[in-house]
Amino acid sequence: MTASAPVVRADARPPVTPHVPTTSHWGAYSVRPEADGRLDIRPHPADPAPSPLLGNIDGALRHATRVRGPAVRRGWLEHGPGPSRARGREPFVEVGWDEALDLVAAELARVRDEHGPQAVFGGSYGWASAGRFHHAQSQLHRFLAQFGGYTASRNSYSLGTSLVLLPHLVGRAGTDAVLRAASSWPTLVQHTELIVAFGGIPAKNVYVTPGGVTRHRTPGHLADLATSGTHIALISPLRADLPEGLDSTWYPVVPATDTALMLGLAHTLLTENLHDRAFLDRCTTGFDTFARYLDGRTDGTAKSADWAAHICGHDADDIRRLARRMAASRTLVTVTWSLQRIQHGEQPVWAGLALAAMLGQIGLPGGGFGHGYGSMGDVGDHGPQLRLPHLPQGPNPVDEFIPCARIADMLLHPGESYEYDGEQRTYPDIRLVHWAGGNPFHHHQDLGRLRRAFARPDTIVVHEPHWTATARHADIVLPTTTSLEREDFGGGRRDTHLIAMHRAVDPVGEARDDYDILGELAARLGFGERFTEGRTPRRWLEYLYGEWREELSRATRADVPGFEEFWAAGEFELPSGPSDFTLFEDFRRDPDSFPLGTPSGRIEISSAAIAALGLADCPGHPVWLEPDEWPGAVAAERHPLLLIANQPATRLHSQYDVGAHSMASKVAGREPVELHPDDAAVRGIRDGDVVRIFNDRGAVLAGARLSHGLRPGVLRLPTGAWFDPAPNDGDGDGDVPLCLHGNPNALTADVPSSRLTQGCTGQHALVQAEKYEGEAPPVTVRRPPPLQDGASVPRHARGPRSAAGGDRDHADHADHLPPLDRPETP
Repeated sequence: MTASAPVVRADARPPVTPHVPTTSHWGAYSVRPEADGRLDIRPHPADPAPSPLLGNIDGALRHATRVRGPAVRRGWLEHGPGPSRARGREPFVEVGWDEALDLVAAELARVRDEHGPQAVFGGSYGWASAGRFHHAQSQLHRFLAQFGGYTASRNSYSLGTSLVLLPHLVGRAGTDAVLRAASSWPTLVQHTELIVAFGGIPAKNVYVTPGGVTRHRTPGHLADLATSGTHIALISPLRADLPEGLDSTWYPVVPATDTALMLGLAHTLLTENLHDRAFLDRCTTGFDTFARYLDGRTDGTAKSADWAAHICGHDADDIRRLARRMAASRTLVTVTWSLQRIQHGEQPVWAGLALAAMLGQIGLPGGGFGHGYGSMGDVGDHGPQLRLPHLPQGPNPVDEFIPCARIADMLLHPGESYEYDGEQRTYPDIRLVHWAGGNPFHHHQDLGRLRRAFARPDTIVVHEPHWTATARHADIVLPTTTSLEREDFGGGRRDTHLIAMHRAVDPVGEARDDYDILGELAARLGFGERFTEGRTPRRWLEYLYGEWREELSRATRADVPGFEEFWAAGEFELPSGPSDFTLFEDFRRDPDSFPLGTPSGRIEISSAAIAALGLADCPGHPVWLEPDEWPGAVAAERHPLLLIANQPATRLHSQYDVGAHSMASKVAGREPVELHPDDAAVRGIRDGDVVRIFNDRGAVLAGARLSHGLRPGVLRLPTGAWFDPAPNDGDGDGDVPLCLHGNPNALTADVPSSRLTQGCTGQHALVQAEKYEGEAPPVTVRRPPPLQDGASVPRHARGPRSAAGGDRDHADHADHLPPLDRPETP
């Protein structure tokens, strides 16, 4: 009997594939591709509050903005490496992988051999994937370290100010305790009577953590505060900085004046003898210096509630009543990360710590000082504190680094000196930028200036899944896979699970993993075996998991499954860890036996080390310093509105801005800007109108959304809309960009918070707004840039060009490069 062919019925359906597990920075989920190409996304079954950001994944995977194949900017391909104002304005030529990799490898070798490895900037911000092996920053830095080294960046845009300041005040272990291991949410629910929340506790941010959160418990804990009797004083010009339904009082202060309010509260505690002198004497140093500043003996001005009320725009009696309530309650003083992203951003963090120290509750359950509640999903979490598997990067042979927010300064001013944390440093001369994982045209400020800075290097290489502004301003773009197109494992810093990230779909176009790309480059440069160690990505996962399994088993005596069992199960629930870190509890009990890592071993309300630096923009104790951009500045006469550029609720940074959830929030196809109805009325702006927001640095078009939930005189325009400069915009020397899509960093200032920390100041900007008359130009960033077939485009055969015919090493180290003729000549 012969076997017959299977019968195919007319109504037959392809076999249903199961959902496969994976995770993201906004939470774990499972995914299944459907027959129509869409994705069926299901949150992790243990997640009590799944993130709405999961709604962006499906529409973004195969969006038109995916980079389908390697591409080279036409001018670079024809004329070779060299500074160019054509970046971001010129078509790309599609080439094959071998040609692209040969070009990158040759250029890396040229720059290293002619200028040294410090002339390569290893740009990567680390947010590209929740996976621990396919972590773009680790992959790139491992590659460049073995290549011979690179100039690195340090700290973050989110916390660049605090990460430098806090070690001076509470030591490095104390900094970690403040940022990652303060009182947990259950402890706050149980013990805290009053939370004074400077910058609020924005619920939109608690869904996000590097590596992800499997169980989003913070929304539930916030709801528990409503029934626990905890009162919250919301100190913010934005009502949305605290969820509805809580027992709260809103203090809609003038933006950038939190430090003045803190000083007014501290002055009330001091003059009414409500401060804890015993705690201050035993656990702090420098209070007497601070007290002389508070009562006016230093400068003749008492920092009273009346003084503070004049600055922050709130009633002096309310300030005094709040100070008395703080002294009579178990009180947590918390400061969001956003408050340190302004000029003099050190001061609200330092003043908040001093205020908490005066209450004497640091080290008590549910009391003291917090920094970041509502800024990140794992602040206040009580999950395990366990190191997860990770790819080793190895040491960087080059010592050069910059604070991450100084990238434009570095590119524009090589050889110039700057101050950082008590050191005098010099910006290196960067000839090649190699970027993988991150989008500086999202994170950075003053995007017109950043465009001029990106014109400076000889070559910019970018690994990217999408045609972001960073990719469009590159010379060579290498398409990379997303998390759904490869295997990995992931989890957050205090997550409850390690998640097996199964490959769900085939790579889009010719996309490759960063590991594959860098392995090919390493092979061309002579260290391929050292980079890969002979392992495929799956073998690396098995190896890294095995090492981690042995370490975890020894440390916790937990029964950790082998890799195959873990992979088949799709996850491993991690052993429980301590609910709260006890550093400040131990310190409070016995400061001599458990000193902090500061010069005094105590909390430094005044710092002799910082005072000795003689920095006018960051003296030795908390002070009120007027920023250049706040409603009381002289500049407010021309630009009377204060723009707040906070984190978006509809995406992580700029990731998946083309996703459905993000797109649903747009107004007139652009990023929404919130205005108070009074401000809108005097400008003839109605809900849904296109609004032009502008200052001397740039302009944006955004869609108006009117709201009483913000202080008059304040606009809210979230970050993360993909930068979309108008065609031929900013071509001339000194011209400013018009972003058609509403990216607020076309308006923000690229100046440091202070010479101590060099943190970013992207939270605020003074602006003016007007209704856009006529038909607004269309948004273009949601389609690819012009692409050409590479077959007929000539390749360069010459060395790097000089900048606009000038001397690259001497003539053009200014913010404003001279205009270049188009097309450029070699």
